[in-house]
Amino acid sequence: MSKRINSNRRSFLTTMLKTIAATQLGMIGCTIQNTTSATAELPIEGESPPLVGAIAWLNSHPLTADELLGKVVLINFCTYTCINWLRQLPYLRAWAETYQDQGLVVIGVHTPEFEFEKNIDNVRRALMDMRIDYAIAVDNDYAVWRAFENHYWPALYFIDRQGRIRHHHFGEGDYERSERVIQQLLSEAGTGSVGQEMVEVAARGFEVAADWSSLKSPENYLGHDRTEHFASPGGAVLNKPHSYTAPAQLQRNQWALAGDWTISRQAVVLNQSGGQTAYRFHARDLHLVMGPVERGTSVRFRVLLDGQPPLTAHGLDVDERGKGTVTEQRLYQLIRQSQPIRDRQFEIEFLDSGVEAFAFTFG
Repeated sequence: MSKRINSNRRSFLTTMLKTIAATQLGMIGCTIQNTTSATAELPIEGESPPLVGAIAWLNSHPLTADELLGKVVLINFCTYTCINWLRQLPYLRAWAETYQDQGLVVIGVHTPEFEFEKNIDNVRRALMDMRIDYAIAVDNDYAVWRAFENHYWPALYFIDRQGRIRHHHFGEGDYERSERVIQQLLSEAGTGSVGQEMVEVAARGFEVAADWSSLKSPENYLGHDRTEHFASPGGAVLNKPHSYTAPAQLQRNQWALAGDWTISRQAVVLNQSGGQTAYRFHARDLHLVMGPVERGTSVRFRVLLDGQPPLTAHGLDVDERGKGTVTEQRLYQLIRQSQPIRDRQFEIEFLDSGVEAFAFTFG
């Protein structure tokens, strides 16, 4: 990973420690919970770069640096299939609504991880589904990302009324500290009465915080660029159709394919109906980023947990018998189980061809 170091913003050592910690836990893109608290004083970390290079803006006209001077700005780097960002989202919505009258401007910078996240129709649909009405800069070319020297989803940058970065936070968590920073910057700006109460959120579905105490399965990509622990006999055959089989038993965090698949750079693509994907995991929740290869089509699937229908352990996108349908490119919640959490064998069988799967995430 290459980056230009700016000592006024964050030290080389701090950046490397965060990168090493994320890598050890398998979090290559989205960043896990981060609970490091800043000090009470807010240093000046540098001037905020202008939001130049976004290919489009949603929910707003393009916001310029001149327009934002005099306001407190919260920049949030996101991508709509990132489970870590989805679990942060209830706080972003609450802060945007609670503090807008005091002068806070929340801006999401949607920088895509997967190719399909560059599709503005996909992003627009996701914003509607997630009830997001604050401004979103569509950063398909990573111009804003590079200007901030950012490397994480999600990431927060807190900017004062003079356009200076005063605090940043990578990953989930530390929400009280983040809100205190917002309150402090608004008080400094003198734009109105700022209370000390914390927002209350009622997270549901994808947005419920992870069960960190039982989470022992890290995110894993399925494309050959970044996958780990692939266990089908014979290994992966890259970029061409191949018939795979799955071993009868997997070790924790191993995964396998069965059926006719193509393993490409970012995803696995099913060529014939009846293909399966298996994963041995240890977590409350299991999600899969996937979608139909052809827009406007659908792919039926069936989920098993330890060889049986999931029943009460089914996720949002599956019924008790394990049945569901892939209709769009997004994150699907397939398992949400109750305590006690233990190693489980997950299997998904696709009853139609033409599906591509990108990544497993857990919570």
